[in-house]
Amino acid sequence: MKRAEEESLWAAVGEPSRRQLLDSLLARGEASATALAAESPLTRQAVAKHLTVLGRAGLVKSRREGREVRYSVRPDRLDEVTRSMAEVAATWDKRLQTIKRLAEARHRSGAG
Repeated sequence: MKRAEEESLWAAVGEPSRRQLLDSLLARGEASATALAAESPLTRQAVAKHLTVLGRAGLVKSRREGREVRYSVRPDRLDEVTRSMAEVAATWDKRLQTIKRLAEARHRSGAG
């Protein structure tokens, strides 16, 4: 995954309201911005803007049904985000272990 694409995905899921919308879509399978706004403290316009960001990141897809646009999650892209987050978490786990070892070694040597 390209860095710009990865950053776009992280930015999209980094916002709590967008994560809530993803959760709602995962639970419902598919919904309109109006239906999602009805179960959220957000306005329909705010929901639509968040869905646009999620769509640009490739996390949701939309389809027109009459006058209504219905949204659903793209599971393949969600899997990519999950893998990317797991890789970052593993990197940070290694960094934290290194910091812990250094701090423990410094404490044992009496330098702390």
